[in-house]
Amino acid sequence: MSVRDFKLPDLGEGLTESELVGWRVAVGDPIELNQVIAEVETAKALVELPSPFAGVVARLYGEPGETIQVGAPLMSVEVESVEEAAEPARAERTPVLVGYGPTVGDGSAPKRKARGGVADGAGADSAVVSTRSTGSAGETPRSTPPVRKLAASLGVDLASVVGSGSDGLITRGDVERAASGATVSEPARPSTSSGTDRRTPISGVRKLTAEAMVASAFTAPHVTVFLDVDVTRSVRLVERLRETPEFSERRLNLLVIVARAVTLALGNHPSLNARWDAAAHEIVELGSITLGIAAATPRGLMVPNLKRTEQLRLPELADALAGLVATARAGRTSPADLTGGSFTISNVGVFGVDAGTPILNPGEAGILALGAVRKRPWEHRGKVKLRDVMTLSLSFDHRVVDGEQGSRFLAEVGAILEEPGTALARI
Repeated sequence: MSVRDFKLPDLGEGLTESELVGWRVAVGDPIELNQVIAEVETAKALVELPSPFAGVVARLYGEPGETIQVGAPLMSVEVESVEEAAEPARAERTPVLVGYGPTVGDGSAPKRKARGGVADGAGADSAVVSTRSTGSAGETPRSTPPVRKLAASLGVDLASVVGSGSDGLITRGDVERAASGATVSEPARPSTSSGTDRRTPISGVRKLTAEAMVASAFTAPHVTVFLDVDVTRSVRLVERLRETPEFSERRLNLLVIVARAVTLALGNHPSLNARWDAAAHEIVELGSITLGIAAATPRGLMVPNLKRTEQLRLPELADALAGLVATARAGRTSPADLTGGSFTISNVGVFGVDAGTPILNPGEAGILALGAVRKRPWEHRGKVKLRDVMTLSLSFDHRVVDGEQGSRFLAEVGAILEEPGTALARI
């Protein structure tokens, strides 16, 4: 027998540390190669860590809520031999991205009892310290490590906080209200000069988003152009496709049609699928399309992306988009799916907004904002009728894209949405 150390790997996004959210194993547990052993939180996502060894857990380093440095020991495992410990380098039993666990699904990691007696399985509650009831002396209130850290920084005793989340989970909002003296049941009141200022630590997703937006806004010269589009036929296409066997059980909406239209237009306008390489003094037109979709999540704005969307048929695109957004909102998008985008779509219309001037994701040449679809008087075949109209707002990097190129690209996207039947015939 020999003991091998599993060190926290480089998660591939330039980070030097991660917060340990929870263990999926305990000392003495037998584990298999690629079994998820812990969950850590980076600035962008919750990440499941697979074991690179098969054996028995000899030691666990760190407690939930602690910050672990990249390269620091995370777990020690007793293995049969040094040769067996090296086997993962050769084995290809499960395709796994370095530093990340296998795809989340039934049976990806066996449930077990945590040291506190709480079931510690896959899912949102794995990062929660739970008790059978609240308010009893000596029990730990249910909360996540980031919330406990916020409570400590604001001087809030979690034992005195009533959780408003699922099953009494204490949320960030509960802690902030407790710090300001408000209660969960109190309605929001306008701030007055005699009120208490609320301070929120700038960290995690908010910090990363702010840094990226500042870098983009003050590096790339932004230009935004607008186009009102009659999307009546696209709306009808969605309704018609939902009745077909191929789409009856798929999540199909107008965003899928727009994503397909953008992909087709990018193929004809490669300057929008390009990036500025200052070091090489070159404009690089990318060989494939990586489409980012801006998603509002409980952790903040995230832009996961789909690789090689030019290879996806409409049904595949619908499935991929649905999975992409669901994974992002669950906080389980891998860092690899948050980088390398070439063009982004932001659907601000779901918030009732008609138009905007979106800021580019750093390194990308274009971003398209979709406005709300509204009934408007519109000239159609010589008559004015009420039609479904949406405003498209395209921002682009003027170093990479000329005004003519950006305008022609936007016009083509609009033309496809107005007459989707021909362009999307091969679905």
